[in-house]
Amino acid sequence: MSRRLRIGLFVAGAAGLGFVLVWGFIGLPSFGDYPGPYGDLISNLAKPQRHIANAVTAVVFDYRGFDTMGEELILFVAATSTAMLLRDTREHQTSDIVDAVRSDATRAGGLLAAIAVLVLGLQVVAHGFLTPGGGFQGGVVLATGLHLLYVTGSYRALGRLRPLDLYDAGDAVGAALFAALGLAGIAVAGEFLANVVHQGTFGELVSAGTVPLLSIAVGVEVSCGMVVLLAHFLDQEMAVHVQGRPGRAGPS
Repeated sequence: MSRRLRIGLFVAGAAGLGFVLVWGFIGLPSFGDYPGPYGDLISNLAKPQRHIANAVTAVVFDYRGFDTMGEELILFVAATSTAMLLRDTREHQTSDIVDAVRSDATRAGGLLAAIAVLVLGLQVVAHGFLTPGGGFQGGVVLATGLHLLYVTGSYRALGRLRPLDLYDAGDAVGAALFAALGLAGIAVAGEFLANVVHQGTFGELVSAGTVPLLSIAVGVEVSCGMVVLLAHFLDQEMAVHVQGRPGRAGPS
């Protein structure tokens, strides 16, 4: 395909996308406008029906939980595909990297920050049905906290605390647990993701039925999936860095 043809296809696609975006923006309601009763319906039903204080979580993990499973599986497939595409990278290609942070202040501050971020991630996952948060947000926070060990420590330190086989398994377990809870709803109540445990007391940590379990499943899958993704990208970057050193063969 020639350069001129590629540019022509890009311009045609960009023009079409731009037209659709402008058309969509023109049709948006004015700022502050409330378009319909869906939000009121969820707010009024989430408490008596599901014992869930967070209406957004009620939508994500209950009323539209099937969509959430699809979104979770997208990340699972992305992590799996990345592992397959970058499978040629090997540990011995990066074994001689020495990139430790030399600043004691940075190392100490980073370690404290990593601990704080990991605790925050656990809190976001565990309390997502009570306050803003949930498995998706908390999972990303947990993965970020782990990789602070690389930012403020070293590549080797991160590798020692990041056994990829364990995180690969956690990625699969999180996705499977969500699907298993959905199938349990079919077995017990005849509906996918139907509640199968006691709903507990509204506003307390033990409440909302299976929603906390679904949030934990997503938190496990998202955190492990993000770690796997970042690990393969980081390993690939380190391998290129090693191969590009003077006196060593560059990438083929």
